[in-house]
Amino acid sequence: MKFKTLRDADVRGKRVLLREDLNVPMKSGAIADETRITAALPTLRWLGEHGAKTVIVSHLGRPDGKPDPKYSLRPVATRLAELLGTEVRFVDAPVTSLAADVTPAIPNGGYALLENIRFYPGEEANDRAFAQQLATLADIYVNDAFGTAHRAHASTAGVAADLPAYAGFLMEAELAALARLTEHPVAPFVCAIGGAKVVDKVGVFEHLLARVDAFVIGGGMANTFLAAQGIEVGKSLRDPDLMPAQRIIAGALAKGVALHLPTDAVVADAFDADDTARTVPLSEVGQGMILDIGPATAQAYAGVLRGAKTIVFNGPMGVYEKAPYQNGTRVVGQAIAEATRAGATSVVGGGDAAAAAHALGFADAMTHVSTGGGATLEFLEGKTLPGVAALEK
Repeated sequence: MKFKTLRDADVRGKRVLLREDLNVPMKSGAIADETRITAALPTLRWLGEHGAKTVIVSHLGRPDGKPDPKYSLRPVATRLAELLGTEVRFVDAPVTSLAADVTPAIPNGGYALLENIRFYPGEEANDRAFAQQLATLADIYVNDAFGTAHRAHASTAGVAADLPAYAGFLMEAELAALARLTEHPVAPFVCAIGGAKVVDKVGVFEHLLARVDAFVIGGGMANTFLAAQGIEVGKSLRDPDLMPAQRIIAGALAKGVALHLPTDAVVADAFDADDTARTVPLSEVGQGMILDIGPATAQAYAGVLRGAKTIVFNGPMGVYEKAPYQNGTRVVGQAIAEATRAGATSVVGGGDAAAAAHALGFADAMTHVSTGGGATLEFLEGKTLPGVAALEK
């Protein structure tokens, strides 16, 4: 991947259109988790310190192309101002009027945050005219929103055709970390993968089969792999179609890639019957519901991970949000942390994997925790990300 970064840009006195991913979870009108805001701060601070007039663009939620107060970025502007220690002007005027009214008023080193860009139907449609309107706001475009890099929208891809385009520091760091997994990974390379469905991550398996030495598999998808081998999984979540799992098993066998699957499990009578949680060998799952890998499996997976030099953690091993089913993910996370301290490169995929790493306390020990969800997944599938392709042009 070849693209220009902020270090290549002369921003002093220039208007910079900065696409960030400030799509933070909200609860009762307040920010519930500001991880994405803090991840944007290095780029924002650098632009301020180097005298740019920064116009920040982001989305929040899915307002379907029309204004909705529930998805306003006003609380984000307030929090950004607190973290940056300076005014962040919140602008809810129409984009069509901003070039004349707003950008000239931003001082060198100053900031303005536009209202939710998805209030405009032209954003998600990647409308050419709307992208050109955005381009009138700036002299330079910077994309720092890796979390939306898989979207071909006006503010993530379209506008890059009309302005000199650069990657922000977060975008640069995300791509560098993920490239280490796919371009020249140091062996042994192990993927710890979980989540609900095999079908959601077939592309990840198929793309990484040519690169990894082993998979350790948990979550609902482990049940699907077990069922594909004729093992009874009771009432557990699994894919109804076993063909994708069977295809992956055959592919791993052909390439000599180890697929490690559970040998024991934590089961309950039902999802909400935590008082019935118990550890059993797979032969005794019966009509129970598997909600975590068992302790023997967790220790076996930990042994594989401690010997790795490159690791990607791409999904929890069980229902980590509930105390009886946290052990598998915690043990795996601790083993990845140990390997990292011993010199391994470890990357946590975004979405549920990142949430689990933060919730169970091993995120800070990783080499990199991705802020992407769908973008990380598509990168690991080997797909072209429109937001990155626009920078490469």
